[in-house]
Amino acid sequence: MAPKTVLIVYAHQCSRSFNSAAKDMALKALTAHGYNVIMSDLYAMNFCAAATAADIKGKLKNPEHFLYAEETWIAWKEGRLSDDINEEHRKVAQADLIIFQFPLYWSSFPAIMKGWLERVLTRGFAYTLQNTYDNGLCKDKKAVLSFTTGAAESKFHPDGINGDINVLLWPLQNGVLRFCGFQILAPQIFWGPQQASPSARTAMLEAWQSRLKGLMDEKPLAFAPNDLFDLTSQAGFRLRPEVKEASASKPYGLTTGQHLGKPLPPNNQTKPPSST
Repeated sequence: MAPKTVLIVYAHQCSRSFNSAAKDMALKALTAHGYNVIMSDLYAMNFCAAATAADIKGKLKNPEHFLYAEETWIAWKEGRLSDDINEEHRKVAQADLIIFQFPLYWSSFPAIMKGWLERVLTRGFAYTLQNTYDNGLCKDKKAVLSFTTGAAESKFHPDGINGDINVLLWPLQNGVLRFCGFQILAPQIFWGPQQASPSARTAMLEAWQSRLKGLMDEKPLAFAPNDLFDLTSQAGFRLRPEVKEASASKPYGLTTGQHLGKPLPPNNQTKPPSST
């Protein structure tokens, strides 16, 4: 069998950062285990974060009312996307797994990585209006967020000052990657490495190294499947009445997002469902 391919999309400005060490650990460990590893080092590439008409070669369909998703969809079908987007499409197409390595900035991706997501997960290539979530065009690929925080883990507990990490992760994992169909593995979170001792940072990297051995075989996180929703009625795209009725007696909501006014299911965005 051909070796599996892993794409690392990496966003940090400094080669001496903890993120750089985590990226290097992934590259080394995965290569040692026989994976083909390819890289998008966004700062080194000077990757453009802005989604603009410059992403399209040739004439626009409607230059007076520029709609980025519509225009890039047409350009994708006609082979008129910019060279840098085409190159990233080539990498994503090869990848069985994508690792996003980054520092958490303002509770989200760094701007340069957000720009990669906006420009590379093009309509037509990663999703269509008919192909989202379970049917997203990336449904045969896996993805994992590997990131550092600037604060201790306790600040991201349900009673922590920064709020529940599961709530923070919902728009990143469900709203972006799951929308395009990716099977999302539990995030690799490096809690406050800047404040940690050298031995603690070493232990974080060693835990990542150990996890990388079996990463490709891990069970994905749980999301509400498409068939739980009414995808036909004009009210549309809401949980079917019988699903809500069946959930009425349960102590938790379905997911972090479809919580139904109940307590959130514990660790919904950070741990896969128990196999027991």
